[in-house]
Amino acid sequence: MTVQNISPFGGAIPEQVAFHRTELGSILGLYGRMVAAGEWRDYGISCLREVAVFSVFRRSAENPIYRIEKRPRLRVRQGQYAVVGMDGQILKRGNDLKQVLRVLERKLIRAVN
Repeated sequence: MTVQNISPFGGAIPEQVAFHRTELGSILGLYGRMVAAGEWRDYGISCLREVAVFSVFRRSAENPIYRIEKRPRLRVRQGQYAVVGMDGQILKRGNDLKQVLRVLERKLIRAVN
């Protein structure tokens, strides 16, 4: 007899959480613009049991300056996507990834002299 992990909402719990292709497209689009602006230099992706994390680094030897997290269990409460700052503060949370990523896109907008 095999034991399956069943969520209280019905359905099986996945072995690990990962970003979907469309989610990665949005994240990597922002990443490319920030690299072109000279703000970001490296990234890392972690797919764990309850969370998928896209970490952004200014230099590869440092701690991440931002983490973009996907936690499907929070989808009905605060929202499954979150942008977390270097200090652990949640900058933006919600169910629409593009809306959540806008908090980082504001870093691209600068006044031109």
